[in-house]
Amino acid sequence: MRNFTEEQHMFRDAYRRFLADEVAPHMDRFREAGIVDREIFKKAGDMGFLMVWPDEKYGGMGDADFRYEQIIIEETARAGCGEWYNTLHSRLVGTYFKNIGNDEQRARFLPKCVSGETILAVAMTEPGAGSDLSGMKTTAKDMGDHWLLNGSKTFISNGINADVVIVAAKIAGVDDRHSMVLLIAERGMEGFERGQNLDKIGLHAQDTAELFFNNVKIPKENQLGTAGKGFIHLMEGLAEERLIAMVGYAATARRAFDVTRDYVMERDVFGKKLSDMQNTQFKMAEMDAKIDMLQVYVDHCVAIHNQGGLTANMAAKGKMLGSEIEWEMADLGLQLHGGSGYMKEYEISRIFTDARMSRIYAGSSEIMRYIVGRDVFSQKYKSILE
Repeated sequence: MRNFTEEQHMFRDAYRRFLADEVAPHMDRFREAGIVDREIFKKAGDMGFLMVWPDEKYGGMGDADFRYEQIIIEETARAGCGEWYNTLHSRLVGTYFKNIGNDEQRARFLPKCVSGETILAVAMTEPGAGSDLSGMKTTAKDMGDHWLLNGSKTFISNGINADVVIVAAKIAGVDDRHSMVLLIAERGMEGFERGQNLDKIGLHAQDTAELFFNNVKIPKENQLGTAGKGFIHLMEGLAEERLIAMVGYAATARRAFDVTRDYVMERDVFGKKLSDMQNTQFKMAEMDAKIDMLQVYVDHCVAIHNQGGLTANMAAKGKMLGSEIEWEMADLGLQLHGGSGYMKEYEISRIFTDARMSRIYAGSSEIMRYIVGRDVFSQKYKSILE
């Protein structure tokens, strides 16, 4: 049995109603436009659903329990609203201010992030630097009272909507490919420009853009964390980023299962329901078991993370297998839908195209295997039973 408190169950019910009333009815319009209305962030902020972890003085609940974010991720997927990247704003990017920001930065940025007036993004990926961040070309030159930022980023989620972007850059003049600094770039800074909203095969309502920095003056008060340790700061956040991802994979896999189950129980084939076919039953039984087992591991990782013990290896395992199980269920779901599954009017078609990205972002499946394999053959290796 999943270990949620009564308060958290009430939070889930309230957030589910919010999605049903304010977000889900507009998703088709958002997909057509290629972007979610900024007003949705504001409405979520007004209801206390956007960024729950900050202290009450910043407008949050003051509760660091990751299960609240887990609820938000699960219910967003369940409602078919996964293309609204609210968790990227609230937990993946927002917690940089908590973990490495100073009091002045938290006071300056967090209240409007909590309310939804300010939307966040993080800019790491470049055309030649994805999973290997040390290959980035964007530079920041220390000019004494400010940094001079030059370079470009691509595939940046929330790239159009974002008002504040945390940018990773190499420190110019330092002969160390891991010497980086994280800088807070704000909308309207001279030299900070955005490219077009990129046209993707899936996640159509999620705005993704290129960002360009041409001699952007970033004041020193917008330096986040310690100069030279930007790479370390990024690595410190990866375990939680991959936990966020695996929570979403499990939830989306279960949504794909439910959608498919409903369809095969209604579909007639050769005089009987598709759900009565042994192949359908065997395939769906296997996926039901896999998704349940994934969910148990996800809940375990959430509990460990709440205790401060989630490791890079644990997160990589969940990210790797979670994305693979999500894809397996999406593929099976489309197959069992037959020709209908290839039609946009059926939800499984969207789940299928959206899920293809899961094995790439936040570290590809190949990189996850490398991380886990490196640990398997290290001197410190221990199985979970030891």
